[in-house]
Amino acid sequence: MEIPRSLAPDVQIPEPIEYKDDASEVENLKNQVDEIFVKVDQLEQRLNEVEQFYTIASRKQRSASTPKSLSALKDKDKEKQVASFKKRQQDAARREAAAAKRMQELMRQFHTILRQITQHKWAGPFMQPVDVEGLGLHDYFDVIEKPMDFSTVKSKMEAKDGNGYKNVREICADVRLIFKNAMKYNEERVDEHVMAKTLLGKFEEKWLQLLPKVHEEEKRQKEEEAEAQFDIQLAQEAAHAKMAKDLSIELDDVDAHLEELRELVLQNCRKMTTEEKRRLGAALTQLSPEDLNKALLIVAQNDPNFQAAADEVFLDMDAQSESTLWKLKLFVKDTLQVGKSPACVGGTTNNMNNTSNYQNNNNKRKREICVALAKTSHKKTKKLSI
Repeated sequence: MEIPRSLAPDVQIPEPIEYKDDASEVENLKNQVDEIFVKVDQLEQRLNEVEQFYTIASRKQRSASTPKSLSALKDKDKEKQVASFKKRQQDAARREAAAAKRMQELMRQFHTILRQITQHKWAGPFMQPVDVEGLGLHDYFDVIEKPMDFSTVKSKMEAKDGNGYKNVREICADVRLIFKNAMKYNEERVDEHVMAKTLLGKFEEKWLQLLPKVHEEEKRQKEEEAEAQFDIQLAQEAAHAKMAKDLSIELDDVDAHLEELRELVLQNCRKMTTEEKRRLGAALTQLSPEDLNKALLIVAQNDPNFQAAADEVFLDMDAQSESTLWKLKLFVKDTLQVGKSPACVGGTTNNMNNTSNYQNNNNKRKREICVALAKTSHKKTKKLSI
């Protein structure tokens, strides 16, 4: 006897699982589930951190003209970069010491230039700040925005509090400012203007002799800064890669724990009644072809002999374990509650008005499975009627 069409309106989503009356066991399961929720929240936060890092890294990589990410490199290139990174880490202190020594040498050579300029017979007016009050230069600060003199330059060169010069170009700019201020405030025929112009010319000549070394040091600094930035990125990627790997392991552990709890819950479920089995069989016919295949895979997981992929499938509800039946019930309940459209009732398929080969094949398989379920129900009915 096939499943009558009149049963279709009576097909219901299976009720929630009912457990054996064991309060302590239920409480224990509840506590374990609560612990998993806490663990999952922690994993989610770490997962979001990893995802955000790789999202930002991907954007930077797309905007860059050349690959600057470890993940963007080929395996051989990765190995070279990692080896180079480790070597640079080992040599970091040596490279910093070498850079400091080169900078000291540049500063020493620049100091020699300053000494030659400040020892010139015309350098006197520029050695100390302009005595605005004593000379009655009441409009000086209206004309000169940033006063400068050699004593101020010397103090900044010797500063140890972080307010000193960072490189020789900053010193050069202030030396130029000393002479340009004098030339700006004084007219061309005034002695101070002539003296400043002359000393500025001598300074520029000596600066040009030092400039090639300055360029070389600046180029080297840029290269080292780029390497340092890349090293930071490599270290961050390595840290997040390890975090991602650890997360994967922990998520697998959580999945395994959940599966154990699921099995434990199913083992503590009461036996399914004959009516519930009938309703479950009818509910299975409401699933889409894709979801029905998933349901059959659940059966196959607990029964290696069950041919879920066969052309014609027979599902004997009485032959299934309680664990399998409750798994099916949970799956059907969740699937039908999210709004899956019924695709098969009483061994017939709905007309979807779609003639594509893909859907035709799915409908054919659905029809075969539904017929098999109907036959199983028929056998069961005759057996119960004895």
